[in-house]
Amino acid sequence: MNSTPLELSINGKTHHLQVEPHWTLLQVLRGELKLTGTKENCLEAECGVCTVLLDGKAVNSCILLARQCVGRSIVTIEGLGKPEGLHPLQTAFIECGAVQCGYCIPGMILTAKSFLDECAGRVPTEPQIREALSGTLCRCTGYQKIVDAVGLAARRMSVSSE
Repeated sequence: MNSTPLELSINGKTHHLQVEPHWTLLQVLRGELKLTGTKENCLEAECGVCTVLLDGKAVNSCILLARQCVGRSIVTIEGLGKPEGLHPLQTAFIECGAVQCGYCIPGMILTAKSFLDECAGRVPTEPQIREALSGTLCRCTGYQKIVDAVGLAARRMSVSSE
């Protein structure tokens, strides 16, 4: 294969890369940039653990070609919060005990972030949260603590936007 130059904006930084035309965004994130918070599992967009934000929307990086992301903003879990200032979703997941093995959590949090951004300050109902998260599978939990964490973050984010 012939590698080609590619410029990607990831977590606010520009990365100049040489990639194969068939490489997915997941391959570039994990293999080339060592951003291993984005997990690899089904490679068929069925489980949601590879979710990242592309222009603010949750997408499955396992089926998205890296070259399709040129000129767009990519956010991984590494770019969401900082140790000195976690995102409200990250804080809520910790406080609610929503993390068990942690494998699905990056995708779950980024899916929730996209969903809450769409809610525009409105606090969603539990059924709405469950529907929004339905594309990200978790094998460890019964989802209740995850749903509780998203609800808590939504309430906090709603109050802070007033």
